[in-house]
Amino acid sequence: MARVVALGTAAAVPDEGHANTYLAVEGEQGFFLIDCADSPLVRIQRAGLALERLRGLILTHFHPDHVFGVPILLMDIWLLGRAAPLPVYGLHDVLERFEAMMDLFRWREWPDLFPVPCRPVAEEVGALVLEDDEFRITGAPVEHMVPTLGLRVENKRSGGVVAYSSDTSPCDAVVALARGADILIHEAAKNTSGHSSAAQAGEVARRAGAGRLVLIHYRPAPWQYDRWLEEAAVAFGGPVELAQDFGEYVF
Repeated sequence: MARVVALGTAAAVPDEGHANTYLAVEGEQGFFLIDCADSPLVRIQRAGLALERLRGLILTHFHPDHVFGVPILLMDIWLLGRAAPLPVYGLHDVLERFEAMMDLFRWREWPDLFPVPCRPVAEEVGALVLEDDEFRITGAPVEHMVPTLGLRVENKRSGGVVAYSSDTSPCDAVVALARGADILIHEAAKNTSGHSSAAQAGEVARRAGAGRLVLIHYRPAPWQYDRWLEEAAVAFGGPVELAQDFGEYVF
């Protein structure tokens, strides 16, 4: 079985118990990161992930809370002697900005840096992100303030499916990505431009026919959690939970 690990769960403003949102998708052959925040090396190790099994990085969009851990991740694994390529997947806009960011650190001058091939993803519903003998990951552009990619991760061995909204207003693209998914991991920052409330996430899960809804990318506010869960459950009609840092979702 494969698992998704929530390495962080907070929206743009984290707290001591909630790092900014990013995920790991692990299978038998290794794991992929979806975005990269906080102190990734420490969080990866704490989650029980073997650093040498990191197979790639998927960047959903170029906002600071989703990419600020990338430079230190690349530097750390370079200093630890990585030689294997580390592909980076994302929309054209994201990859262009990723390279510009790394150029500020003059990364092309780092001696013997491992290859970092950029793999562009088409800006269309169902676009292939990557595929191997274990996973098929597809994406779709969602509705945020900058070009942003939602994701669908299919476990080809178990048949399990996890969808991830990334940062977005409620939209048909996420419904398509999450159609029949076992788990929909959906942001719940608030009802505002480019984001969704817990109730709106529940409505998307209902429309998609998802089996289970996990709320993520929320504001750390414990006095609100029960209300958000109730609102999402009423809209969805199925099981809802609030993602916690280092929470695991098997599929």
